[in-house]
Amino acid sequence: MSLKKVAPGAALRVGVIGAGIMGSNHARVLAGLPGIALTGIVDPLPAHRQRATEMVGCKTFTGLDELVAAGVDAVTVAAPTHLHHEISLELISRGIHVMVEKPIASTVQEGRDIVNAAQEAGVTLMVGHVERFNPAVAAIKQAIKDEDILSIAITRVGPFPPRMSNVGVVIDLAVHDIDLIRWFTESDIVDVQPQLSSAVAEREDIALLQFRTESGVLAHINTNWLTPFKARSVTVATRGKYVMGDLLTRQVTECFGFQPDGSYSMRHLPVGHDEPLRAELIAFADAVRSGKAPAVTGDEGVASLEIAIQCLETPAKPANTAGKRPRRAVG
Repeated sequence: MSLKKVAPGAALRVGVIGAGIMGSNHARVLAGLPGIALTGIVDPLPAHRQRATEMVGCKTFTGLDELVAAGVDAVTVAAPTHLHHEISLELISRGIHVMVEKPIASTVQEGRDIVNAAQEAGVTLMVGHVERFNPAVAAIKQAIKDEDILSIAITRVGPFPPRMSNVGVVIDLAVHDIDLIRWFTESDIVDVQPQLSSAVAEREDIALLQFRTESGVLAHINTNWLTPFKARSVTVATRGKYVMGDLLTRQVTECFGFQPDGSYSMRHLPVGHDEPLRAELIAFADAVRSGKAPAVTGDEGVASLEIAIQCLETPAKPANTAGKRPRRAVG
């Protein structure tokens, strides 16, 4: 079924569901985009609605029905993950275009339900993997274009977020990088080897994840909630170059021209300055207006969620103790 389009020249009426930190940022950015009319933001909590009003000055609603009655063409869903399925299906059933924050849903089946419903209704469905729109990530992607990728290593660490209660670091953080690995390599992940630990939180707060893609790329994600400061870095090794990117400072460096004596050349790559969330929401609006496939499809969102869940469900391999001597008792 062809996607429903907004009339040419008309302002795109967009609403937001969820007035937490992420939803409030959605509303802030949408309110400043040309060609966008922010209809309002939905949240059942008075304190959240008050914060949204103070930050953006937009209308707020207690429920989805009020938002729809006010008039919307598209909605971004920034509610808690366990509500994504119900909210997305309700919006799609009303012919409303949807961008749902990552992860697309709590389970793979729920994610597929959302994808299938959007396809049948002919509405745009985009998943909010905002890290793809980080200018440093875009520079890395461009630098490795047409390269023979050998390995990828990603570090995403920081302190425990007080807002987090129902998921661990794999769903909250590593799912970003699972998506990046699939996007960088343009290949599916076929082998998953996780090492998980719960040191201070109820769910896993340390994850060392190893992957192999269908194309043969080895990838590694190091993520935790134990580091007292945020760090976000990506390194990609190819046969012709080595690319290093800091996703927070947005500095990307490329090593190339490797010589037999160990010498090589190095250069800093140009990196844009756009706010990732702004670029993401512009991409969503463009997909709605054009009817073309969005930058991050529902299928891609489901695929990354499926790998993340595999990381949680795959038992860690026991250490190989063959040939080791038993430890002697001391005393």
